[in-house]
This record gives sequence, structure tokens and C-alpha cells, in this order.
Amino acid sequence: MTASVYDIPLTTIDGAPASLGDYRGKVLLVVNTASKCGLTPQYEGLEKLYREKKDAGLEVLGFPANNFNGQEPGSEEEIKQFCALTYDVSFPMFAKINVAGADVHPLYRQLIAAQPVATGEGPMREKLLGFNIEPNPAPGILWNFEKFLIGKDGKVIGRFAPDTAADDAGLRQAIDAALAA
Repeated sequence: MTASVYDIPLTTIDGAPASLGDYRGKVLLVVNTASKCGLTPQYEGLEKLYREKKDAGLEVLGFPANNFNGQEPGSEEEIKQFCALTYDVSFPMFAKINVAGADVHPLYRQLIAAQPVATGEGPMREKLLGFNIEPNPAPGILWNFEKFLIGKDGKVIGRFAPDTAADDAGLRQAIDAALAA
């Protein structure tokens, strides 16, 4: 039996030990982030979503990753500063991890295995090809800002393409359904 996503050891952006178990009973939106990506402005929408829904039980969790075109080159301290000063991010951020390549973090290995297909993935894959960027092969993480939705019971219930904005109707519907469950 696979360990629960709650049991996988993590580290906060401040270097403290953590796990998703710290958020047991909440709905989690896990996002791999980057500071120098065309999608970086999504931080703004994610923060807005977090502030709007956190009292209802939603946690947005950011996992910086430097796996796509070197778009997250900074240290944890630089990432934290950037997020705070540029987007006033108050949702929890974690230490930089790998979400693609040979050494994918165990959390992401488990998330991908639980939800191998992302909703709305086609356009982003085509866009990357248009920029002569070879997309990470499915079921791997396509790009920065891919989103996994985890229900209150710790089960992965959704995966959304990187270009799915925080105000996307389908994403919001899935979050609201998970919060109501």
C-alpha cells in the first residue's frame, strides 16, 4: 500500500520540517511555482483564491521548482522575498523541489501516479511546441503552475493544466465541490 500524501516529508520555504499532514482535513491546491515564467502572474490569482476560500478550508500550497527553462533560479530566501514583495503571497510556500526529471520529489511522484492526466492540457502543450520547447512527456508535469486538487480525505481528486487560471470556472467548481464534501 502506498503511503498517504500526508506522510511524505517536506520542508517549508523557511527550512522547517513539514508534511501535507499538517493540513489534514482541508482541501489542498498543490502548485509547482516559478518566479520567472510567463505564468508567474498566476501568483496573484492564487493568492486571491486563497484569501477568498481559506476560511472555508482551502489551502493553496506553493512548491517552487526549477525544472522548466531555469525559471526558478533563486534561493528559498529570494523566492520568498519575490513572492511577498511582488504578489503579497500569504499562502504556504515550500522549499524548492524537482517535479520533473530523474529525481522527481516523492510527493510529485505520488500526485502524478494518482492523477496522470491534467484537465485542459492540450493548448499549453501546443504553445510550448510553438516556442520550440519540447514538453515533458505525459504523464509528467507539463510546466510551471500545474495544479493538483486534494480532498479533505487526502485523495487526489483533480489535476489542472499549467495555464488553468485560479479563476477558471472548472477549477473553482472542483474546489467548491471538494469544500462541500
